[in-house]
Amino acid sequence: MSDELISQLRNGGILYVLLVIAITMREFGRAWVADKCGCVLPRMQGRLTINPLAHMDMLGTVIFPILCIGLASGTGFPLIFGWGKPVETVFTNPKTRVRDEVLSALGGPCMNLVVAFVSSVFLAVFAAFKMQEYASVAYFSIMINAVIFILNMLPIPPLDGARIVKFLFNVPDSVYNAVGRYGILIFFAVIFLPPTKQILAFLITWVCGIFEMIAGIISSLFIK
Repeated sequence: MSDELISQLRNGGILYVLLVIAITMREFGRAWVADKCGCVLPRMQGRLTINPLAHMDMLGTVIFPILCIGLASGTGFPLIFGWGKPVETVFTNPKTRVRDEVLSALGGPCMNLVVAFVSSVFLAVFAAFKMQEYASVAYFSIMINAVIFILNMLPIPPLDGARIVKFLFNVPDSVYNAVGRYGILIFFAVIFLPPTKQILAFLITWVCGIFEMIAGIISSLFIK
């Protein structure tokens, strides 16, 4: 086995672990916020945990990410993403239902921002102490969480962005479900068609830039 192949397998393994962490924390974030809003379903279904096995979807957390990493090997940082088993929620209080639905939908993407922030702290520390290999891992964690955050905020059913739009603007279930039938096709069109692909790339780079700036500020505290 060549050194290049070993390096690719190692890097692919690191990316996969980081992606699983990002997916797990997204689903946990949604379950945690839903639980705080009074929905007992995620707790009953064992989703209020950071154990990846509780959130794993065979296609979205295993097959598709590994395929992505394999196809993108050697091309720099690719658009690697995946998804977990959806967190089911039921909010029955009509007075707070819209608020609870929106907050629970935001819980997942916001958790990815939390993970990106923690990664930026690690990036700052590793960079300050010249631990470049570890700094690279922290940077990839920021990028992966930025990708998961941006993609999940797209207003395409069944993504979190679509759920937020549905409840904020009272979109009828019939319209939401009708668009949702073609959600996967719309999603892949958005991420692969050149105009929308460039917009996504800009947004992902912008989010990463924020956390790089945070890492730079923290790193400067070590270098005085």
